[in-house]
Amino acid sequence: MTTNELMNLALKRAKLDEKPYDTDIIVEGQNIQKVLIGIDMETPELLLAQQMGYDCVVSHHPKADACVVDFAKVMDVQIDRMVKAGVPINKAQKALKKRQVSIELNQHALNYDKVSSAARLMKMPYLNIHIPADFITEEIVQARLNEAFNDKPKTKLEDIISELNSWEYYQGKIAKPVIRVGSPGDYAGRIEVLMAGGTSGGVDVFKTYFEAGVGTIIAMHVPEDVKKAVQEQNIGNIIIAPHMPSDSIGLLEIVKTWREEGVEVTCMSGIVE
Repeated sequence: MTTNELMNLALKRAKLDEKPYDTDIIVEGQNIQKVLIGIDMETPELLLAQQMGYDCVVSHHPKADACVVDFAKVMDVQIDRMVKAGVPINKAQKALKKRQVSIELNQHALNYDKVSSAARLMKMPYLNIHIPADFITEEIVQARLNEAFNDKPKTKLEDIISELNSWEYYQGKIAKPVIRVGSPGDYAGRIEVLMAGGTSGGVDVFKTYFEAGVGTIIAMHVPEDVKKAVQEQNIGNIIIAPHMPSDSIGLLEIVKTWREEGVEVTCMSGIVE
């Protein structure tokens, strides 16, 4: 197996034709039989992989090169997601812009060479695969919630929490699904799963969803300023399906695909099987 083949299998599983900005092969490799994959894989994990005889390291969160510097560009997928939820495209773009500019300013200043230079020096094949896995997670979680609640207009937040807690993805995990905005007895309204946008779109994006008629957003995490603003707006709810278990949903689908091709894959650093 080559790094190109690993990447193409991941993209195919995510129904993507090309690599998003936050997803790339940092160091190419061939004859890959053993892969070490995790949510955050940096220099210590590269050293661990080398010591333990792995042929390739894969990080979910972008850690290197253009995946870091161009990260804000991948947030454009949130515009399409907002339009799908009923937001006019011009309003969606403007709602995202402030947060996207802030992310670009931050990412442009980061040490994008730190991990990639280590991988090159070690001659360790290294990949960053971010939004493809998140697309898979979002699709799975949305489909299962639709199946559970589409014919139940008086679904309450406590019903969603109970449903999430019944899934194998969240059972037995340290971090549990939690209501961040709203109360257990509040009606959920229309449920939208937002887990594939690069990072949080910020206050304006969340408000825009609720103004478009969304009742409850299911996310992996929510910044404090967003939580406060949505509470003040008082028209929507936020439930958090925790970050590590949720990231693991899509990543384990990719891992399954690789294993079916005969690659030995070990999960660590946040991926919970």
